[in-house]
Amino acid sequence: MTTADLQIPAAPGTAHQDRQGLDGLAVVRTRAELDAARRAMTGRVVLVPTMGALHEGHRALIRAAHTLGDHVVVSIFVNPTQFGPGEDLDRYPRTTWVDLDMCAEEDVALVFMPKADEMYGPGLGIRVESGDLADRLEGAVRPGHFSGVLTVVAKLFGMVSPQAAVFGEKDYQQLVLIRAMSRELALGVDVYGLPTVRESDGMALSSRNRYLDEHQRVIARALSRALRAGTTVAEHGPARVLAVAQAVLEDEPELIVDYLALTDPELGPEPESGPARLLVAGRLGTTRLIDNLALDLGRAVAGPTETSEAARV
Repeated sequence: MTTADLQIPAAPGTAHQDRQGLDGLAVVRTRAELDAARRAMTGRVVLVPTMGALHEGHRALIRAAHTLGDHVVVSIFVNPTQFGPGEDLDRYPRTTWVDLDMCAEEDVALVFMPKADEMYGPGLGIRVESGDLADRLEGAVRPGHFSGVLTVVAKLFGMVSPQAAVFGEKDYQQLVLIRAMSRELALGVDVYGLPTVRESDGMALSSRNRYLDEHQRVIARALSRALRAGTTVAEHGPARVLAVAQAVLEDEPELIVDYLALTDPELGPEPESGPARLLVAGRLGTTRLIDNLALDLGRAVAGPTETSEAARV
C-alpha cells in the first residue's frame, strides 16, 4: 500500500463499496502495507483492537478513541492463540463487511485485517506470559487464554505503534493484564478502559450474545441482574454483596456459573471497604458469557450507572 491509498474517511451514514474501492476507508492486510500506512500518519494514533463481529460496544470504543488522538486504527483479527481446545474459534462470528461499514461510518483512519500467518508466521513461538493473575478467574477456566491475549496485543502494539489503545471493561481481567503489560514491559502505550455498553435489558453487549436463543437470552439476564443486586447492597459489606448476587444466580438453575468473585479494582483480594469489582461468568449450553461492575463497599448507592466516556486506567 502506498501513501496515496490513504483517504479521508467518508462521513457517518454514507454507503460504502468493498475493499476494491471502499470509499473513504483504508484497509491493509500485511505488515508492509501497515508500515507504509502508519508512516503517513502524523499526530497521535489510537488503536482499538477487536476480533470483529463489531457491535455498538465497539462503536463506543471507536468514538472514545477519537477523543484521545488524531487517527483511529482498528484491528480485526480472530486470534487463534487465545482459544483453547473445544472453544468456539471455528464458529466465532465473522461479519467482515458489516464491520468495515461501521469503521467507515465512524471515520476510522485505517483497518488492519491480517491473517494468522501474517501475525505469527514461522517465528520462534515466543509468547508473553504473565503472573498469578492470569491463572485466576478467567484464567482458571481457560488455561493459556491470557498468554494468547497478551501476545497478540503486544504484537499489535509493536506493529501499529500507537500512542494509546482503548479496551472495554466487559473483559475486565484482560484490561487489567494489558495495562500491566504495557507498564511493566515499557511499551509506551497509554491503555484506556471504557465502561461496559449494555443492551436495553441490562445485558453486556457481546459478540457471543448472538449465539443465544430466545429462551437462553432470558436466562442470561441473570448475570447482569446479579451484579446490579450485589451493588445495591454495597453499604452492607462484601459478604452481603456476594450473598445477594448468588441468590439471583441460583434462581436460574440452567445457568452454569463458573465463578462469582469480589475483588479490589486490580483484581487483588476482596477488600472490606472502598472501591471493588464484582465479576461473574456463566454458561448456557455452549455459550459462555462474562460481566462485571464496579462498586464501593460500605457506601450506599442507588444502583450502578454506565457511561460512554473513556476513563484512563
